[in-house]
Order: sequence, then C-alpha cells, then structure tokens
Amino acid sequence: MPTPLPHPTGPRTYPALLSPLDLGRFEVRNRIVMGSMHVGLEDRPADAKKLAAYLGERARGGAGLIVTGGFSPDRTGRLTPRGAQATDRALRAHRMVTREVHEADGRILLQLLHAGRYAFHPLGASAGRARSRLSPFRARRLTRRGVGRTVDHFAEAARRAVDAGYDGVEIMGSEGYLLNQFLAPTTNRRRDRWGRGAEGRRAMPLAIARAVREAIGEDALLSYRISLLDLVPGGQTWDETAALASGLTERGVDVLSTGIGWHEARVPTIVTSVPRAAFVEQTARLREHVEVPVVASNRIHDPEVAEQVLTDGHADLISMARPLLADPHLPAKLADGRAPQVVACISCNQACLDKVFEGERASCLVNPRAGHETELVLRPVTQRRARKVAVVGAGPAGLEAALSAAERGHVVTLFEAGEEIGGQLRLAAHIPGKEDYAQALRSWRMRLAAAGVGIRLGTRPAADDLLGFHDVIVATGVVPRVIDLPVDGGPQVISYADLLEGRAEPGERVAIIGAGGIGVDVAEYLTSPRPSPTLETARWTTHWGVVEADEEHRGGVTTRPPGSADDGRLAREVHLLQRKETRIGAGLGRTTGWVHRTELRHAGVIHHRGVTYRRIDADGLHLIEDGAEHTLAVDTVVVCAGQVSANDLADEVRAARQGRTPRVHVIGGADVAAELDAERAIRQAVEVAAGL
Repeated sequence: MPTPLPHPTGPRTYPALLSPLDLGRFEVRNRIVMGSMHVGLEDRPADAKKLAAYLGERARGGAGLIVTGGFSPDRTGRLTPRGAQATDRALRAHRMVTREVHEADGRILLQLLHAGRYAFHPLGASAGRARSRLSPFRARRLTRRGVGRTVDHFAEAARRAVDAGYDGVEIMGSEGYLLNQFLAPTTNRRRDRWGRGAEGRRAMPLAIARAVREAIGEDALLSYRISLLDLVPGGQTWDETAALASGLTERGVDVLSTGIGWHEARVPTIVTSVPRAAFVEQTARLREHVEVPVVASNRIHDPEVAEQVLTDGHADLISMARPLLADPHLPAKLADGRAPQVVACISCNQACLDKVFEGERASCLVNPRAGHETELVLRPVTQRRARKVAVVGAGPAGLEAALSAAERGHVVTLFEAGEEIGGQLRLAAHIPGKEDYAQALRSWRMRLAAAGVGIRLGTRPAADDLLGFHDVIVATGVVPRVIDLPVDGGPQVISYADLLEGRAEPGERVAIIGAGGIGVDVAEYLTSPRPSPTLETARWTTHWGVVEADEEHRGGVTTRPPGSADDGRLAREVHLLQRKETRIGAGLGRTTGWVHRTELRHAGVIHHRGVTYRRIDADGLHLIEDGAEHTLAVDTVVVCAGQVSANDLADEVRAARQGRTPRVHVIGGADVAAELDAERAIRQAVEVAAGL
C-alpha cells in the first residue's frame, strides 16, 4: 500500500478554520478563502450566468471569502486577445454574480491582474522590452506616461468592480505578472523613478495600491496578492518583500494574500509532489511583520493541515482554491461534522490549470461538475422512480458512477473483483510524489458509505447475476497490453501492475517499454529518493534548491539542479523507451510534465526514442535505434506498452437479457483504454449517472 501521509493529530473539529474574522471593512464567516483561479468563464460577458452558478455554489457551500479569476484593467494587460477585462460591459453583467454570492451570505472580491510580459498577444507591455518563455510575443517597455496610465486603469477598474456589487478587489502582485515584473531586478532594469533600486522597483505597486484604495472608498476591502518567494534567479530578497508589505499596508491594503513562485519558475509550487503547506513558514514570517490579516496558500488542500496552520499562528486565513473546485461544499461539510466526506483534491492539475494554460474551460478531475454547474446537473429522483443500478468495477469511473447515481436517489450496488477499490488510481498512489491519491480513495469510501451504496468486494458477477437490475454500468477498466515480442530467457519481464503491487522485485538495470504517463511514473518509482521528499518539507526544499531569499540567492532559489544533493536517490540504471520519435513526456500535462521530465533528467534515466523492439534473450533487450541494432544488458523489463479495455461483461449482459432490462452502459477504461484518461472517465461516469 502507498505510504500514508502524516496528518496533524487531534479530533476532527475545526474551531480555528470555522471561526469568523473581522477584516476591518466587514466580517467573514470563516477563515476559508476561495483563492483566485481562472476557469475560462470570466472572458465573455455572455458567460456571466455560468460564472454566477459556479461561484454561487461555492458561496452556498460556505466559503468565507471568494476571489474571482483575474480581470485585466486594460487591453494591454489581458492574458489572451479575448481575455477577461474589467470593462463597463463585462461588470454590468457581473451584477448577477455578486447577487448570487451575497444571497448565499458570501463575500466576493474581483481580482485585477495585468499580465505584463505573460500576455499571449502582441499588445503586451512590461517594465522592460522582453519576452517570457510563456508567450511567443515580446512585450514592449511601458513608457513613464504608460506607467501612469496603467495606475489610473487599475483605479478605474476597481471602481467599476465595486459599482457592480463586489465587496472589494484584490490586486495581483504575484506569480510573475506585471507588478512582480516591476519588483524583480531580473525584469526591471529601468533607470527612471519606476526602477533604479529596490525603492524605485516597488513604486508602481505602491502607487496602484494607493490609487485603488482612493477609488473604492473606505467600505470596500482591498487585498494584495504578494509574492513571498519568486523562485527565479534575480528575484526579490526577503528584505525587499518585507518593505513592500509595509508600504502596502500604509497605503490602505487590508489583507495580504501570499503567492509563491513565478509561473516560469523551475521549482514546483502546487503540484501533488509538493509537500503539504510547504511554504507556510514564509507566510508566518510575513504575519510577524505586518498588522493586517495574512492568507496562506500553496498545497494547503487538507482541512486538518489548514486547521493546524491557523492553530500554530502561521496565518489568519487559508486559501483553498482547487479544494473548493473539487468540493464546493467543503466548509459546510466541516461545520456539519462530515469532514471525512469532503471530496479530496489531489493537486493533479489535469482538469483545472492544465486546461487554463491550453485556453480551455477549467473543471476538476474528481468533480467534473465544476465550471459546468448549469450543464451537468444531478437531479434527485423520487423513491417511486428510483432504479436498481449495478456498477461493475471500482476504479475511478465506477466509484464516481456509483456515488452520483446513489446521490440522485437510485439504489446502487458496486461490484469489485479485487479486495480493494481504486483500480489504476490505487496503483498511481504508489508513485513517490503521488501519495495524496490514496486520500481520494479514502474520500470515495466515506461518501459511498454515506450514500448507502452496497459494496461487494472480491466479487466478479456473471451476466445472469445482473439481470435483476434496471441498469448495469460496466466500469471494469483495463488490463495491461501484452507485447508481441519473442522472449527466450534472460531478464525477467513484468507488467507495471506487478511492479507497483509488489508482486515482482526489479533488478539494478531496468528497461521500461513504453514512455507514456505510466512509463514515466514507473521510471520515477524506480529512481526516486526514499523516503519520498514529498513527505518531508525540509528534504524537499533541499532537493529542489529552495533557500533563503537574500542578496546571494535572489528569488530564494539556487542554480544547482534538483536532486544534486545526497538525497537518497536510488542508484539504479533505468532505460525509458518509446516507439515514437517525439520527446519523452511530451504528452504530459502543461503544468506538471516539466516536473517529471526534470526529475527523470537528474535521476539519470536514459531516454530512447524511435526504437523498434526485436527480442529478449539471455543477452538482454534487443532493439533497433537510429538505424542500428543495440542490446540493453538489463535484468528487468517492465512493460508499460499501453492497455486494452476489459469490457467482455457488457456483451455478455446484452446477450443474456434477450431484449429486456437491464440497460447497459460502458464507461471509463472499459470504453476507451487510450492514455488512461481519468478526467474523461470520471466525467463520463457523472454524465451516465445524470441520465439514468
């Protein structure tokens, strides 16, 4: 089984997290902030109704304070050519957003975000003429007059937001956007009043804070998202950040919301391999320096961790953006004593941030209704219309199908041939850095029990056993593909499932056939330090080179590669092979793939592309690469060459029913095995359950 993650000890009550807090301008009902996360509903005024439904559900679920996705104060600062901008037209449509939140007794801020050189269009502008790795366009240098106009635009946009009913605004000064670009010497080399030393570099953020405070008046809340660690060479020092924080509060900022790392930083800050609350000591340091409330963020997705952060005095509020994407009713469940039923965010980024960076609407892998509240609706059924539903297979698709059907009011029985639930997700939880996947399975267990789902483990039903049901949902998943390769002795040949389940022990020289997501995971499993740095923050920061942000290490990061310290990495020769000519790991997520590729590179994993497999014998694995035949003298070959759907049961039930019930639905890997797309599988499960 995966190594269980440490949890703070104590009862499952949350007195600190659920206590109200007076922010000066108004009181919030608890310490839970839904931090800013762009979902793609912000960009068009026509989507205001969908945005209202999305944010309104989080307000009804009990979030104390909600911050919208970022809205630019002007055209120059838009993230994309048609990106969100706080225009009169857009914010008139947002009256329904603020009304929806206020009717649920919530509070909401509009975030003002200027992309700077992150703009994905030719109008972008920054402190200097430069291009970031996130955009193909080179930003122009803002003139002195242009800086002044930008300050005015922030103030005007803030005024419009308050007029639209927002309780205030948040100024985005973190993550490497425009204000962060003015603050860091690596991007601000100006010689005028908006540069020329640390005081000049912070002049623009301070001017914007003052102008926005004057524009929104005394009753509205002003939050500033401040970068505590830039994590890029040439970033800010701690002393500069502290001076900025003092200046912001002097100019009327009510709350400091903390951000960690630029989007182009080469240190992960939010993916699942980052330890829980990894950067909270930085937040605590800021809280000691200022007298306004401070919001902690980054990988504080577990309510128990959040409670501990508050109890220890490290912060005043907790930002839980992705957790509230996963479960909009998280605060209400904590208040009602249903904490074990909270839908666990696994910080995978697959359906949220990866989608945003691809220009698509964001949702959530474990909650496909997120961002689709008006389109994917689970309507309750009366007892008279309840159907008897059998779900066969307890992988992610089967678990969610059973849960969604039961929550609608249907009578559901879940069959699983194995002795444990989880399917491929349970295997993934064995990978160092993905330990939190086990938390998702614990959440499903508790929610299935609460919904009254009957679970039969160790049971493989025959077609005749299912004829008494109205609906049969076949979620029997996949089986590893067997490769057609002559084997004549030599290395042991095992499947990835045998390896991860502990049924086979790898040797010291391993070849992995198949370099998709599972192949990359297996390579990390074979080489990652033990114990996993994810479980120990101090080891993780050493592993990634995170240090004190001072003059010697501006931005709080060293230039040495991750894992170059003696961190317990396994000394094993690993070859990762694929038939495709493309870069290994090219199909991984936009926000997570680079992390995996970095780990493999510094683990010394040897990549082989465009190979043809010939045979396995006593000499090893024979292959053709670059037109020449090679032999890898390995002692273990792990097969990760894809999967095939296991869906014979569907045909058997259809044949046995002879035109009568049950109706048969095939979902998840049993329907499409390609790439093991958990997001698609879970969404398909909810869609089928919604249609019963």
